[in-house]
Amino acid sequence: MAQKPNKLKARLPRGFVDRSAEDIRATDEMLANIRTVFERYGFDPVETPAFEYTDCLGKFLPDTDRPNAGVFSVQDDDEQWMSLRYDLTAPLARHVSENINEIQMPYRTYRAGWVFRNEKPGPGRYRQFMQFDADTVGAPGVQADAEMCMMMADTMEALGIPRGDYVIRVNNRKVLDGLMEAVGLGGDENSQTRLTVLRALDKLDKFDWDEIAKLLGEGRKDESGDFTSGANLSSTQIDVIKGYVFASGYGTDSGIEHFQKPADVEGYVEGDEQESSPGLYYSNLATISGLEAIVGDTASGRAALNELNVLFKVTSLSGYGSKRIRFDPSVVRGLEYYTGPVYEAELLFDVTNEKGEVVQFGSVGGGGRYDGLVKRFTGRDVPATGFSIGVSRLMTALKNLGKLSASEVVAPVLVTVMDGDVAALGRYQKMVQDLRNAGIRAEMYQGNWKKFGNQLKYADRRGCPVAIIQGSDERQAGEIQVKDLIEGKRLSEEITDNITWRESRPAQVTVKETDLIETIRGILDGQAEDRRRASEG
Repeated sequence: MAQKPNKLKARLPRGFVDRSAEDIRATDEMLANIRTVFERYGFDPVETPAFEYTDCLGKFLPDTDRPNAGVFSVQDDDEQWMSLRYDLTAPLARHVSENINEIQMPYRTYRAGWVFRNEKPGPGRYRQFMQFDADTVGAPGVQADAEMCMMMADTMEALGIPRGDYVIRVNNRKVLDGLMEAVGLGGDENSQTRLTVLRALDKLDKFDWDEIAKLLGEGRKDESGDFTSGANLSSTQIDVIKGYVFASGYGTDSGIEHFQKPADVEGYVEGDEQESSPGLYYSNLATISGLEAIVGDTASGRAALNELNVLFKVTSLSGYGSKRIRFDPSVVRGLEYYTGPVYEAELLFDVTNEKGEVVQFGSVGGGGRYDGLVKRFTGRDVPATGFSIGVSRLMTALKNLGKLSASEVVAPVLVTVMDGDVAALGRYQKMVQDLRNAGIRAEMYQGNWKKFGNQLKYADRRGCPVAIIQGSDERQAGEIQVKDLIEGKRLSEEITDNITWRESRPAQVTVKETDLIETIRGILDGQAEDRRRASEG
């Protein structure tokens, strides 16, 4: 007896997802809203390929000792290694470097695309996901960073995230460098300890201070018993870092010290009023002024505080107060990547995580200044700043807020098939084309036409609003039957008495062929009005 051949098992690769029509349409609309904001700011689109030569991604991969780790790589026919892009920034740096003599600087551009991570997948962690980036290359002034922060804020609001449910958190890598110098961790010999400290500070959104202090000290044991080695700092060093982390300043609504709020600028003091100090509000400028005692004696710290002063004055004068764009000393991004201001868009509303805990949603994007990336290719300083939005994570956030829904897409009108000869098929197809040319979504049934009941079942499962029926009798009379499938379903489910049935909108009508398009439009308009009324309660 011959063995049956083994069937190939259909299986989705781990870390990848299939996307539904609903998700695709909702994503497209979300990206269109983001694109509108970016275009309004004067940014233009650019597109780079999914593959780059691996050495162009190089030092900014997760593991610098294994340059192919973290990416999906192949060798081309001349034995050069290529990798799927890990992010959208390294390809931009390559693009700018190759075209630097033709590109108009500052180069203001945006792009959306898939990026790929050859890492272990987990809940909410995929190997393929979409990013949407905006960058300004060739602008050394911190006002370019200020504009990025304002554009991030405008993007959140354009997506329907209300003020108070998000904040753009800002820091400066040079402040962190100054802090490291202030606690005696400057110099190459302390590079590994600095890395440990910064990684500990990066966990401030996950742990309270007591747990961070353990990571700065001898180490921390988690709930499972796993031990993480600490930075082995002294208690004095840890106290200095604590003072930095919890730095905050408050000013009156008339401004502080050297900066006076103009009377016509709305929102300079949008921060939360302090119950203990009525009339005083969180002030970005007061907070960074307070850091002078900690990092002001270091060259990096002084440079950072000067840059942050300019950034927050620009945003404040533009009407973006501390409730929207706020200095946050805990922001740590890109341990090797960023060279100046860094920022994150954080959502502040509560969600329930996979453990059943109520937590804030957290970051949906971020970025900062990366003045050294193009220099890798050109050998000369080319300043750059930008941010990246995690599209999938932002979609999840909008779903939680009830803000993610594509514009209504009505299923196609179905032209049924009553006769399968070539002439009849041509007539049915002509009806479909006439509807399409009139801007009405339509299709002809493509299954086994001999089982008419299956055609109506297909229409029901497809959600078709209307079915068009023309047999030989109707064709000879120059008529067509038009069946309102939505109204027909409602009648069969909701109406039980004959009087209501007779007074309701007819679910099926017979019309002249010449009146088909007008009739279909009238039915679709009536269905749309019913949906509108239902949505209004």
